[in-house]
Amino acid sequence: MKEKVYAGIETGGSKFVCAVGTGPDDLVTSQFATTSPDETIGKAIDFIKDHSRLKQIAAVGVASFGPLDLDQGSPTYGYITTTPKDSWSNIDIYGKIRSRLEVPVAIDTDVNGASLGEQVWGAAKGLDTFIYLTIGTGIGGGGMTNGRLMHGLLHPEMGHMRIPHDWQKDPYGGCCPFHGDCLEGLASGRAMGLRWGQSPENLPLDHPSWEIEAGYLALAVANLICIMSPQRIVIGGGVMKNPSLMSAVRRKADHLLNGYVRSEAITKDIDRYVVSPVLGYLAGVVGALELAKGTDPDRRSSPAQG
Repeated sequence: MKEKVYAGIETGGSKFVCAVGTGPDDLVTSQFATTSPDETIGKAIDFIKDHSRLKQIAAVGVASFGPLDLDQGSPTYGYITTTPKDSWSNIDIYGKIRSRLEVPVAIDTDVNGASLGEQVWGAAKGLDTFIYLTIGTGIGGGGMTNGRLMHGLLHPEMGHMRIPHDWQKDPYGGCCPFHGDCLEGLASGRAMGLRWGQSPENLPLDHPSWEIEAGYLALAVANLICIMSPQRIVIGGGVMKNPSLMSAVRRKADHLLNGYVRSEAITKDIDRYVVSPVLGYLAGVVGALELAKGTDPDRRSSPAQG
């Protein structure tokens, strides 16, 4: 009998990450650039089919960039909808995957997937109310409230919150095609690249861009603390690879809150309150595996899915 495993697909604006396994310790992974929908989704399906010859893949989880239609009663359930990503608007990613793989498929946002991965295996283990932010090509946010992944009218769109924009300090108008200078429009990796003429990974560590970036992210963190009262905030994504950025965000967020939120988690131990993901770049695809497990009545990893 074949070994029973799960498959996960994390779709991103710049790359897809696919995995087969049961958790972070036994993953077989592949990643490739995000090109056209048919080509990229096809590569993900081929990866899973190749591994299904050796192992029994019980279910597939998809942690996708969005916005997504996650209303199960909607005729466009599982579609990527009004995304800024070229050629990806109104793409039935759920349907394309489900129609070519004869196993259950679960779908949620990439950040909710990463949240689930970190809650089961990583930086949010044991917590039931927390936020996961990813700062990459775009900006997204998700997480849990009372032990359940965040859903509602649609799903959280934390990357598009409006934050103060000091035009004198930062005259860049923002790159979001919908809102201009929302958080994503000002602080995403794409915004940094367009503003400074080079991608974040190529900017010197002492470049003035990082002080501006830390300020915008700290505004977001302070807003989310006041709105959601999370037990922890986990921040991942490629932009956070700058080793000094996280500490600057913590310092500036603490300053913005000015002692108003009277919790020692913030006032005395913020280094353990605003943290990096334990799973690193694998958080999303490990979370996709956990989404897949949620379709298997014999192996539900947690009550968080639903």
